[in-house]
Amino acid sequence: MSTESKLDPLVLIVSGPSGSGKSTLVQRILELPATMPSVSCTTRSRRATEATGKCYDFVTEEEFDAMVARGEFLEYARVFGKHSYGTPKKWLEESRKKGLDLVLEIDVQGAAQVKEKLPESVAIFILPPSCTEVGEGAGRDCGIRALLRLLRRERRRETRGRRSASHCDCDSLFRCAAQTTGGRTSGIVWGERLK
Repeated sequence: MSTESKLDPLVLIVSGPSGSGKSTLVQRILELPATMPSVSCTTRSRRATEATGKCYDFVTEEEFDAMVARGEFLEYARVFGKHSYGTPKKWLEESRKKGLDLVLEIDVQGAAQVKEKLPESVAIFILPPSCTEVGEGAGRDCGIRALLRLLRRERRRETRGRRSASHCDCDSLFRCAAQTTGGRTSGIVWGERLK
């Protein structure tokens, strides 16, 4: 039996403000073998270009609150005091059952909650190239001042052990994270497996 098969699946957290490039990095990581995405729940309205179950499961406030009460979330938060977002624990359970690395695309609040519950998880914080681009990426949902406050707060919340990268270096970060050896990821992911 190889050493690889004895390793528990990783929980890989990619976080950062809207417009930082985290979705792009997550899409690239999910192209790797032995990875699977989580699908977050949200109470916000579905946009015309979105399908339920792909990036989000859209639920009512009542459904979300019931899931919280039942302890169904690995992490959850209310963002900008408007909408709730959360990652159901079922994705962690499924990744462990299937032996696949779980990739989470969540905000910094959620990343901190996951790191507290799963200290062995790997967190990558993506820094945007500028505050202007953050505003362009998420300005449709809230004011630029709120975005800038969020960006400052997220940068302050970077914790020891969290990797960070600039948006403009997303391809380099992916190459580092995605090098493969014998069908398993190396770079950041494999390095974390060898700790």
